[in-house]
Amino acid sequence: MLYERWRQVVRERGGECALRDLSSERQWTFAEMARLVEDAPLAPLPVAFPCGHTVEFIFTVLQAWRSHSVVCPLETDQTAVQLTSLPPAPCVHLKTTSATTGAPRFVAFTAEQLAADAENIVATMGLRPDWPNLAAISLAHSYGFSNLVLPLLLHGIPLFIAPSPLPEIFRQAADRAPAPALTLPGVPVLWRAWHDAGVIPARVRLAMSAGAPLPLSLETRVFADTGIKIHNFYGTSECGGIAYDATPVPRTEESHAGKVMRGVDLQTGKTGCLEVRSKAVGETYWPMPSRVLEAGCFKTSDLAGIINGKVYLHGRLADQINVAGRKVSPVAIEQALLEHGRVSDCLAFGVPSADTDRAEIIVACIVAKSPVTAEELKQFLLAKIPAWQIPRKWWFVDSLGGNRRGKISRAQWRQKFRENQQPAN
Repeated sequence: MLYERWRQVVRERGGECALRDLSSERQWTFAEMARLVEDAPLAPLPVAFPCGHTVEFIFTVLQAWRSHSVVCPLETDQTAVQLTSLPPAPCVHLKTTSATTGAPRFVAFTAEQLAADAENIVATMGLRPDWPNLAAISLAHSYGFSNLVLPLLLHGIPLFIAPSPLPEIFRQAADRAPAPALTLPGVPVLWRAWHDAGVIPARVRLAMSAGAPLPLSLETRVFADTGIKIHNFYGTSECGGIAYDATPVPRTEESHAGKVMRGVDLQTGKTGCLEVRSKAVGETYWPMPSRVLEAGCFKTSDLAGIINGKVYLHGRLADQINVAGRKVSPVAIEQALLEHGRVSDCLAFGVPSADTDRAEIIVACIVAKSPVTAEELKQFLLAKIPAWQIPRKWWFVDSLGGNRRGKISRAQWRQKFRENQQPAN
């Protein structure tokens, strides 16, 4: 089904530029790509592992589709896993989850589910052939595969591959992109680096950010300095796109993730977490199924509210802090702290308390723009959130770091705190 759809794209757009390597400036039309794939021998293995951030990744995917091999994309630092069995038919694709809440595992998809996610993304975001995608994010990650690879192969959206997201290399590559307008998917850590270095291309007509929450302050600064609106995009590996902020100006609320995407139905379950239903929801976890992903429904652990089709995220169920029998979301504390002019970044979490009546105490990790004291931040918060939600421990750090997509692990910082601090009282 996927390869047949690709062949239809070739028939419709054969002579047009499809793929360009901005490091070598080589390019291929849709017809040239098709000839290279058809002339190559069929892939002999049941599973293909496209890897890296090069044009070879794209051709490996096409060869796998032609050979009816299962596709399992890998990041550049990953090695091919030894699969003892194949996912259940008719699954044709394996995604590796980002493992922010546990050990990595696979999500199996059918061809129809992959195509549905791409359809939802193209329709909701308005991707256009005359606004080629500029690829700086990972092609292997669910976000990059659905926003860059599938729109190219299933919808004819041209793809220009930059050799690196590092600001100066990225700037030089973008300058070589032969198009008057570009679409640029990114992640918060890259948008911050590109903005700080002043390398966001003026030709960007559609910008989006996913992979981690987009800070409202960053979205606002980029818009004020460049006029480019970064559209927040929320999704998961298990079900693809969920919500997208299509508004032309910056959001006014940090928790606003966007409106429900086309083709997606959202509800909140008994725990207050989002439940996603769509044709793009993955088939199953593999090799160990779970009831949170089955029958076209993915039950997330994201606490959320839905108001007039808009999705508001309030953190993850597992991140909630138990303070004297009451639950508090660390996101609410972080959003209030980020309003302080001297706070650059922050992270809140709970640690066990010696006082068993309290269960946990709240810790705030602070990255300061300029000197600020814990007492100043405490007084600032008292005007914004209830007193029982004020952190009792303050930890000033140089940086919160994060993975390649900008995600920050509360569990890792909780462990660091417990290793470096005295027992909480």
